[in-house]
Amino acid sequence: MTLFLRQSWAIAAKDLRMELRNREVISSVGAFALIVMMLFSFAFDPSSNPEARSMSGGLLWIVYPFAGILILNRSFGRESANGCLIGLTAAPAGGGAVFLGKTIASFVLLFTLEVASLLVFKVFYNVSWTGSSATLIAVLLLGGWALASTGSMFGAVTANNRLRELMMPVLVLPMVLPALIACVQLTTLILAGEPIGESFIWMRLLVVYNVIFTLLGATLTDFVLSS
Repeated sequence: MTLFLRQSWAIAAKDLRMELRNREVISSVGAFALIVMMLFSFAFDPSSNPEARSMSGGLLWIVYPFAGILILNRSFGRESANGCLIGLTAAPAGGGAVFLGKTIASFVLLFTLEVASLLVFKVFYNVSWTGSSATLIAVLLLGGWALASTGSMFGAVTANNRLRELMMPVLVLPMVLPALIACVQLTTLILAGEPIGESFIWMRLLVVYNVIFTLLGATLTDFVLSS
């Protein structure tokens, strides 16, 4: 287990170093998220439309998955050049370690995007979550991992596909829809200042979803990459 985690972290650290070195994904995703939130702030002006805040959770979780797809496309996409994917599959690390490493790297970038976007969203919509910040962070963590694990699993499937950029959203978004619905429900309640109460079942759904897709990805990636 220790060796498995070390191999996974080595792959995650490699991807994060590459991203910090060229900043391709960070700059493009950041610009995309900022532009979309600015458009939402003009289309649903909270100062003139009191109901806009009730949609705040849904608006946030429209930005996150579509911006996240740009990150997830690069996860295995950067390995397709110069036969790097072949070298990765030939490495001592198994498919499970490759999957976990890619998921960790994508999750770190996704969570950074979520936090930065949330701070900008607070300025545009003047919303407050001071009393439920821990719960909101938990939702962002679980939702980010759901996107990262699902995207990494299908990233391995589409790694050698020339239409990878088109196939990723088509495959990932329908599959991650249950997790997105749970995130929207929880985030809307938190930003509205309402107690979660009986809606805590959505939190449990997120946990179960993450466990299932993490295990599926770790189990199937070896077969997908070798086929």
